[in-house]
Amino acid sequence: MRLETGSERLEGSSDSRWRAATPAGAWIESLDDSDVHPLLACYLERREELVRYFRVRLRSEEAAQDLVQDIYLKITPPPAAPIDNPAAYLYRLGTNLMLDRIKTQRRAGQRDAQWRGAGGPSATDWETADEPRADDALAARQRLAQIVAVVNDLPPAVQEAFRLHKLEGLNHAETAAAMGVSRSSVEKYIMTSLKRIVAKVGR
Repeated sequence: MRLETGSERLEGSSDSRWRAATPAGAWIESLDDSDVHPLLACYLERREELVRYFRVRLRSEEAAQDLVQDIYLKITPPPAAPIDNPAAYLYRLGTNLMLDRIKTQRRAGQRDAQWRGAGGPSATDWETADEPRADDALAARQRLAQIVAVVNDLPPAVQEAFRLHKLEGLNHAETAAAMGVSRSSVEKYIMTSLKRIVAKVGR
């Protein structure tokens, strides 16, 4: 990859603005091609693509920009071990960062809900009004625990494909990009996981 400099930079692109406006971008532009680690080179080539990808997932331009910046911070300095597929590594890293953020936000929301509910209905109210719903919730939790147990016994690649596709909502192509495998492999992984769940838990 050849880095852009001076008049060769595309005016108005978010990538060029990022390079010009941030110390990280300015530092990268000061390097010769031979000085750039393949992972950093891949990041530069795919930065705008990464922003678009995570903007769809997060439904926020600002959140996507922040996440992609966090990816850069995670790969600087680059890992010492060689990386066979830098693009897949970046997507997987970004996905993990995104999931960490979602989990943090979810925990914060749960704490807020508990706080707001501190003055809620009495125990008697719950017993008289919500007893059937409590039974349904218990059954749902038990079924979920069974599914989790089945998935945890699957091979790692099948587990990851199931998590990305079924839990995080990525389509097959996006899951394949995040994992660095072919789309047909993802389809096979998903089918394997679903067959195992149906066999162990039922439909």
